[in-house]
Amino acid sequence: MRNTISCKVATSPHQIVGYWGYDQPEELAKLLNVVLNQTSDNQWNLKSLVSTKNIVAILCAGGLTSNSPTNASSDAWVKITQSNLIVGREAFGRVPFYWTQIEQVIWFASRLQLLLPVVTSREVSIPALYGYSCFSYVPTPLTPITNILALPAGTQQTWQGDAVAGTIASPQTEQLLEWCEQTEQIQDETAAISELQLLLKAGIEHQIADLDNEPVGVFLSGGLDSSVVAALLVQAGVKVRAYTLDFGNSGIPEYPYAEQVAHWLNIPLIKVDATPKRIQQVLLPTVKALDLPFGDGVTVPLFLLNQVASQETRMIFNGEGGDQLFAGWTNKPLIAATVYQTEHPLGRESFEQQYLRTFHRLWGYEEQVFQPAIVAQLQHLQPQDWLDSALDATSASSLLHRLRRATLMLKGAQNIHPRATNLAFAHGLQVRSLFCDLPLAQWTFRLSGELCLQGSCEKYILKRAVESWLPPEIVWRRKRGMGVPLTSWCLHDWWRNLGMWLNPAILQAEGHWQPKLAEQIVFGKLGGAIQGRRIGEILWLLIMWQLWRSQVLGEPLGKRTWNHPFWLPYQFWSYSKQWMQ
Repeated sequence: MRNTISCKVATSPHQIVGYWGYDQPEELAKLLNVVLNQTSDNQWNLKSLVSTKNIVAILCAGGLTSNSPTNASSDAWVKITQSNLIVGREAFGRVPFYWTQIEQVIWFASRLQLLLPVVTSREVSIPALYGYSCFSYVPTPLTPITNILALPAGTQQTWQGDAVAGTIASPQTEQLLEWCEQTEQIQDETAAISELQLLLKAGIEHQIADLDNEPVGVFLSGGLDSSVVAALLVQAGVKVRAYTLDFGNSGIPEYPYAEQVAHWLNIPLIKVDATPKRIQQVLLPTVKALDLPFGDGVTVPLFLLNQVASQETRMIFNGEGGDQLFAGWTNKPLIAATVYQTEHPLGRESFEQQYLRTFHRLWGYEEQVFQPAIVAQLQHLQPQDWLDSALDATSASSLLHRLRRATLMLKGAQNIHPRATNLAFAHGLQVRSLFCDLPLAQWTFRLSGELCLQGSCEKYILKRAVESWLPPEIVWRRKRGMGVPLTSWCLHDWWRNLGMWLNPAILQAEGHWQPKLAEQIVFGKLGGAIQGRRIGEILWLLIMWQLWRSQVLGEPLGKRTWNHPFWLPYQFWSYSKQWMQ
């Protein structure tokens, strides 16, 4: 039986898991049933596929359909024949895809948690942990589990089987699409505006083609990108309900801008409570829904948006990807640093090191944040290696296009889009992103740099193209990130929780983070750059990793210690510091 190909795939509206290879079919089927029984999804469709040359399944932004992998709406696909297994993902990285090899069998799934019962060891990958500390996400092809890998976005991987020997050859990887600067650049602003308007409208028409006069939701921050999406949906005659976050008395309120856009477009706007109490209530469900650890503070607020929207619609649109396509505000500091260091070559950092700093995480603090045994394992790791392909200098002659390629492949495909998909799927929602439109994305690589970034004005051509569709205050106001008040919440509302989430005794026993790391961060002892909003961002990075280990891996927490400062209010330590001075 071992020399007979065995393959089986189980699909649900939003998930896929299966195996292909040489082993006892009965044992493999039993293990697959264990995988399916651990999920709450009762809509699994089980298929046995032997000696078939047909497409098994396509994961799309709205679920699973049978289709061709060349279809523009395909997010990930699996093709099984008698001698080959082929899996692939589209270039924006909307749907994650994972695989592991157990002897001569390949297991694959759209969620990491589906493969956890398959592997014999759930050992945490130290390179993945390090990558997470640098980027706030685990860089592909790594996952947090040593023997499970992620398929990079925009690639297709093929395994060849040998029926006689009952073995599987090493996979062959094919790059399906490259983000590259085009030779002929658009210089004329009027022509660019006209073309962009047509592409935006065509993109939204393509994404609403299967709607049946049903309402859709839009996550509306009042920023440019989400406002453009809402405006285009209204222009297309779609019934739109907008959802925005209300952080209460903390942070930078975004709902006044969302209200202005909703009033302009005459659409209903629902405020979603994102106060610290509400955030804490859904923290653990968010960790499970994300599947992988994602350390950005927007994740739980986005979970709440999806939760509320799912009560009124089955499809939501977001504005994710606009910064990647049109050279958003994060590019300006890196461009300035590059120019400055060109003029001052002494002590110059590499371009990859400069780009690493744009993540504002823990790169450069290794000896302060990790225990010695982990630091020793990091000596041979260079996080720049995870950036090499994305920052390929041959892909573009202009710095701006090179940065846009990098943000599409890194911050977009490995962070923003997969987490958005997982949060939506957890609530049974289909998620669609206008700026994940391939013709539109490829067209932006024809734009001259001056049309993307004109002086200090980022996303210039997008603003010019849509300035008649939205209030001028929305189009031309300066970019701000989502104002999640993490530092305020950590130092006040969640102060005591820090003693539980990042307890020194638990960290010491786990052997990864320094046991008193949280204390070092909140009292400004880790580094001069970690102040203000960075305090909350770094604490959140650690919290999400620790909760992922307990909630997804199911690791026991161990005994806590009271030997930490978090059992007394933060104000006490603040006053004590002033008194000592």
